[in-house]
Amino acid sequence: MRVVSGKFGSRSLKPVPGSKTRPTTDKVKESLFNMIGPFFNGGSFLDLYAGSGSVAIEAVSRGIDSAVLVDHQYLAIKTIKENVKMTKEMDAFRIYKMDSDMALTRFADQNDKFDYIFLDPPYKDQKMVDQLHIIKEKELLNDDGIVICETDDNVVLQDDVEGYDMVKQKKYGITIISIYRIKRG
Repeated sequence: MRVVSGKFGSRSLKPVPGSKTRPTTDKVKESLFNMIGPFFNGGSFLDLYAGSGSVAIEAVSRGIDSAVLVDHQYLAIKTIKENVKMTKEMDAFRIYKMDSDMALTRFADQNDKFDYIFLDPPYKDQKMVDQLHIIKEKELLNDDGIVICETDDNVVLQDDVEGYDMVKQKKYGITIISIYRIKRG
């Protein structure tokens, strides 16, 4: 596992030990960023199920100003901190050990808003549609912000999630990336 491109490109990243996380492969990560970027002039990124932190680190490597990484597992948080330390840009990252729903409430209470929100929960525990509604209700996206959802081919996200427009959806092997924008007007 590595940073694919940008200022941290080719640097190795540590995976989370054990089998409780499923890292986004380098191939899927590169495809994801080709869909939404591939490079950025600033912005903010939230990874709600950060695992090793590789997706958020990739975002900052490609020009995102700041990233917030959330995970509820101790080993994931430990791995995220080690991987973020490798960047030598610790100030670009905020790391939270907490449940994803609790994090969304906290960010709303802090008036945090994001340009990109990445949802990649454990496939067996899919609650993306509920969290899409929470993100909209709590106004956590900036005006042109998007939500990126990663699922496997057993979970089909509809293109008509209430309150959202699907911008793109692509399949990479068993992985599906779906991108949503809040409907305006």
